[in-house]
Amino acid sequence: MAFTMTGAITGAAVTGLVTPSFTLTADTSADDSARQSAVTTLGGTQTGSHTHSVSAPATVTVTRPKSLRTLGKANLNGFIANIGRNTYSILIRWGVIPLAGQPYQIALIRSQAEIPAGSELNDLPNLRSMASFFGGFVNTNASGWVDTWNSAIL
Repeated sequence: MAFTMTGAITGAAVTGLVTPSFTLTADTSADDSARQSAVTTLGGTQTGSHTHSVSAPATVTVTRPKSLRTLGKANLNGFIANIGRNTYSILIRWGVIPLAGQPYQIALIRSQAEIPAGSELNDLPNLRSMASFFGGFVNTNASGWVDTWNSAIL
């Protein structure tokens, strides 16, 4: 997978953080079709935040399908009735304290891409555009996500 799973990651601009960065160290995933890393160092100013620990995880897991689907054969009319999808996901786990004095709880961000079988060969330009848009949208709106989690206002 072409994900940066070790080394430095530059964080998106989020109000309250100054030039955030994160160092990822390879970790072992419980799933053999996944790669996992833990945040072991914070950079910039992230007062009150933490790195990975047993009680307060800070991990990212990237998963691919256990069994990849391929494009099926067309029927006599040239139509493919059932086009399978390959599902890829990103899961971020981060320990957060719901109330002072309480134990950490795990906050989750799940992102999933469902790619129709065959499109990886026949329409790679649009898959690239979709991925670029996703990355830019998430990066551009990182601070907005936090605001929405705080106020529940979209």
